[in-house]
Amino acid sequence: MKVLISGSAYSDFEVIKKYYTEEGVPHIEEQFIIRIIEHIETIPANPDIGRKVPEFNTDKIRELIHGPFRVVYLREEHSIHIVRIWRSERLLKLENTLAVTKI
Repeated sequence: MKVLISGSAYSDFEVIKKYYTEEGVPHIEEQFIIRIIEHIETIPANPDIGRKVPEFNTDKIRELIHGPFRVVYLREEHSIHIVRIWRSERLLKLENTLAVTKI
């Protein structure tokens, strides 16, 4: 099963990186992003591991909680699309952007 990353999720990684760099702890940013990616890599073996996103309540839109972030993904038959990586306290609004890149 392929894992694809949307442009919006890449942008989310950049925001995370910028935040930790501005806070003066860039080493934390690097470790944190690596751990998020490792968490994402577990999805193909069990695509239903994440819970349904409460804002949408559909089996296809799911999320992994990687505190303090939500890794939101679209579960398709043969692929997983990582859509957003947002702070867990934010309500999710998906834009019509599924331009993706394979990881």
